[in-house]
Amino acid sequence: MSGAAIPTQGQAPIPEFKQMLGHPKPLWMLFMTEFWERFAFYGIRWALVLYIVAQFYSGDAVGEAPANRVYGAYLALVYAAAIFGGYIADRVLGYQRSILLGAIIMASGLFLIAIPNEQIFKLGLATIVVGNGLFKPNISTMVGKLYGVTDGRRDSGFTIFYMGINAGAFISPILTGWLAEQVFGTATMPAYKFVFMASGIGMLISLVWFWFGRRQLEGIGRPPEDSAGRQKVLYVFLGALASIPVVYFLLAVGATTLQWVLLAMFVALCGLLLFEGFREGSVQRDKVIAMLIIFTFNILFWMFFEQAGSSFTFLADKIVDRQFDGGFLFPNAWFQSVNSLAIITLAPLIAWIWVAMRNANPSIPRKFGLGLIFNGLAFLLLVVVLTPLVIPALGIDSLPSWLKWAPSVSPDSPFAAAPGKVPFWSLFMVYVIQSIGELCLSPIGLSMVTKLAPVRLVGFGMGGWFLSTGIGNNLSGIFAGVVSGEKGMDTSTALTGYGFGFIVLVGAGLLLFLIAPLVQKLMHGVK
Repeated sequence: MSGAAIPTQGQAPIPEFKQMLGHPKPLWMLFMTEFWERFAFYGIRWALVLYIVAQFYSGDAVGEAPANRVYGAYLALVYAAAIFGGYIADRVLGYQRSILLGAIIMASGLFLIAIPNEQIFKLGLATIVVGNGLFKPNISTMVGKLYGVTDGRRDSGFTIFYMGINAGAFISPILTGWLAEQVFGTATMPAYKFVFMASGIGMLISLVWFWFGRRQLEGIGRPPEDSAGRQKVLYVFLGALASIPVVYFLLAVGATTLQWVLLAMFVALCGLLLFEGFREGSVQRDKVIAMLIIFTFNILFWMFFEQAGSSFTFLADKIVDRQFDGGFLFPNAWFQSVNSLAIITLAPLIAWIWVAMRNANPSIPRKFGLGLIFNGLAFLLLVVVLTPLVIPALGIDSLPSWLKWAPSVSPDSPFAAAPGKVPFWSLFMVYVIQSIGELCLSPIGLSMVTKLAPVRLVGFGMGGWFLSTGIGNNLSGIFAGVVSGEKGMDTSTALTGYGFGFIVLVGAGLLLFLIAPLVQKLMHGVK
């Protein structure tokens, strides 16, 4: 097949790239660039809340709740920054220069958070947010620009790129956890600064990889010649530096105040989309309403899904039995790799199932409903294994019938664990079940937006998707703070919080299943 993709009307011609394994050669360069960026981003994920408690609260469990809220706010701002980063690349700087500048800023932030000072740590997080905003949305856009809209290889190209994301996210917690707990520290006293430094080095590799590899792009992603002056790079860099204190302020004011800021942005954006929908007529109005309904359920999904870097980390540290025969202690960090491993393993299977179902293939709202329900089932598993720890005085006959099978703790039982702890496999499977829910929901989200948003405001529609995800992530930190309680997580606070998560998620999933025909009608044939 020719390496030249056919551009759509009004687009610049796409160069005839050299081919590698059936795809344009630059795809593999972007694959590795993203691999190292995700290595950097996910390498610190497991360590952030543990580091905050250890470094700034002297290991006192009262620091768990504020650590969770900082983590949730940080993730929320990462998604919010992506909106502005995409606009800058589109209108000002071009994609290549935005990626390079974002990589430099993000690497700087990763090294900053290794400095053991709370104000510098938050400044480092703010720097990562700004850098990631310039980098993350634009590297994905570059992949799309390698193919024409009608090129049949386009979807498989994005699938390959998606594997790069998950490969980086899979390897980084394993390596950084090993460095922190085996090479430079111990399991009881990890050397967290080496986690952050290793991630910073990974980001520098991403920068160097793209710097030398961008020649393969043959001009794709560069700004027009009349606007390619280096002066604009300086202006954007200065603007990015000026925005870091703003992000720092939003981190410092707390998750609750940030939630109001994000909601105000979201309401304004939704109002603009609705106005445009009404202006274009009843069909577009209905599509916008359907999209906003999905956005609402998306907030709920991410509010509970994104516990991996917060409450699940404390759960693994304090309540999960990670000790194996032979003295091997499963590192806390390695749990962060389970989601990526499950995505890589299960994504082809889930895709095959949707195709095999043909006419019975669920609609977009029902796939979202399945995503919520699977997320809820993960929390149900935690309820099942935590219940016998919280009610030790009750015998099995005193428990509800639906839980009687769960607390069997004979030595041969799969529920056997050290006293006061839940078995290792339970948290492992929580990540797997959540990943199934993610595969039902996440891959179709951006595609849905491009089909339902008003033509003139597709970018704002994407902004709505990112903002809804960001709001969910901020709420995840607030929720994780409740799970930890005022004095730190214990089995009682975990059971109460995760039981609430189960009820809300399954209830929301069933509600979306019930209203799916109405939502599908509003979508006017979009599938």
